[in-house]
Amino acid sequence: MKLTRYESARLISARALQLSMGAPPLIKVPSDVFRSETVAILEFEKNVIPLSVVRERPDGSTEVINLS
Repeated sequence: MKLTRYESARLISARALQLSMGAPPLIKVPSDVFRSETVAILEFEKNVIPLSVVRERPDGSTEVINLS
């Protein structure tokens, strides 16, 4: 399932906040990367972010998209 750009931005920002608050990275971080936003983007590109997207449909049903 393809995520919207808004869902992608929300997931990356939530993961960047977790990393900035001390959460361990889920990938091997290159030595030239220092920003939590960059690490979150790398994790997102490798599909290892442990978050989910919940979409509510107009008919009242929900769809859950797990990223990891």
